[in-house]
Amino acid sequence: MSISVDLSGRTALVTGASSGLGARFGRILAANGARVALGARRKDRLEALAAEIGDSAAAIAMDVAQEADIIAGFDAAEAAFGPVNTVIANAGVDGAGMAIDMPEEEIERTLAINLKGAILTAREGAKRMIANKVQRGRIVMIASITAFEPSPGLVAYSASKAGVIQAARSMAREWARYGICVNTISPGYIRTAINDDWFDTDMGKKQIARFPKRRLMGEEGLDGPLLFLCSDAAEFVTGSDFVLDDGQTL
Repeated sequence: MSISVDLSGRTALVTGASSGLGARFGRILAANGARVALGARRKDRLEALAAEIGDSAAAIAMDVAQEADIIAGFDAAEAAFGPVNTVIANAGVDGAGMAIDMPEEEIERTLAINLKGAILTAREGAKRMIANKVQRGRIVMIASITAFEPSPGLVAYSASKAGVIQAARSMAREWARYGICVNTISPGYIRTAINDDWFDTDMGKKQIARFPKRRLMGEEGLDGPLLFLCSDAAEFVTGSDFVLDDGQTL
């Protein structure tokens, strides 16, 4: 089902845009009229995606674990399209591993990218929206159902996503008077490059069998809510978490 929302006049920066959900977000935003700055570490993939989308997209190399990269990424987005008024903080890693076995370095990396990176991305976006007197700013941060569902083997990941939800609520309160709406989307399990191998294992197949609909979500299930939260129609929606999981947590 095709969903159409008028996003003309919006300039969006999407992190983690080189593959998976981030690449889809870039495509769907551009298809609905937004100019899109595609941010990630893998510049070659970004350039291929930008070429596919056309003149309304620009490839921007950035590592959200480094604030200097985030600042440079916003500078590049503004140079390409003007002030950013829409931010999708999507970059993330799975940080998989049982808690007693996971190296300290992997815990730090997971939190640095998934939580610190998301906060810094949202903060830089908000700083610029305020400085540029942007009207109807939108920030959407990608969380996960693991934020509130016990998830053995995903301790660092689930902790980072719970942090994203609470950080978004707090930032929504801080920036409400500036007209900046900050919300989160908590997807259920979707087959992506991060988890593809897992769901081909016997344990992964058993996990799918436990879901009420006995299936993984399609990534297209996020299109409508994402477009809504980026649009002018979301004026009265801020500090909210949208659980989109195909009933997996029931």
